[in-house]
Amino acid sequence: MSKKLRFLISSIILSAGFVLVQFLEGKFKFPAVSLLVILTGAFSAWSFHEGLGKNMTWVSLILPMLFTLSIGLFWFLLPTNIFTRIPIVIFFGLGVYVLFSTMNIYTVSSSLRTIGLLRAARGVGFVLTLIISFLIFDAIFSIKQSVFINAPLSFVLSFLLFIQGFWSINLEKTLEKNILVLSLTSGLIISELVVLIFFWPVTVVVGSLFLTSGVYLLLGLGQAKLEDRLFPSITREYLTLGLIVLIGMFFATRWGG
Repeated sequence: MSKKLRFLISSIILSAGFVLVQFLEGKFKFPAVSLLVILTGAFSAWSFHEGLGKNMTWVSLILPMLFTLSIGLFWFLLPTNIFTRIPIVIFFGLGVYVLFSTMNIYTVSSSLRTIGLLRAARGVGFVLTLIISFLIFDAIFSIKQSVFINAPLSFVLSFLLFIQGFWSINLEKTLEKNILVLSLTSGLIISELVVLIFFWPVTVVVGSLFLTSGVYLLLGLGQAKLEDRLFPSITREYLTLGLIVLIGMFFATRWGG
């Protein structure tokens, strides 16, 4: 069976799983989404198992699984009608297929090193990482839990996103110290921003966009550093964007409301 057919079968089955979730009672929906996350990991391993080994290639399972988790959490926040659910299911199915294709390129490239689609795959992975970040942060803030829950949870999830994003640059089969340090440091910064957001009277959407911008800045700068192209011009571009977002969030805040 070809890889593309495996990608298609996996996408259809997982999308059907999301359709079935809406027919479950409320108390069963979160366990069902958790099961879908596990199934996504299993289907990922099946879809591009040729490139997996007893090494860092298993990091390629992170993004598909977190994509399912982010869509699943966001799913709970949507109105229960067909006009919102169908587009999300279609988006999820297409996203899973694209992610499987992207992760397959990563795992193959970790051995060959010369695959031509690698740069395009990194771009797709970067964009999907930002989408996943926004959906996860939106769900975390919408639940309105204590900062003592939100900050550690954000650290763990963002750390996983960062370690996958940084690994995609060098695709080494062993865990490099600089990637681990970058991932831990970036995850810690995001968790500190979550604490800041907790005391800042912003809306859920604005706060989520701010944190997603933080992921964009940290991931972009970290990847540039790993590629040895952290030039002053690139640094200024990312920091300028970060400053613009911070100013925008300041004016979007309902002070004294």
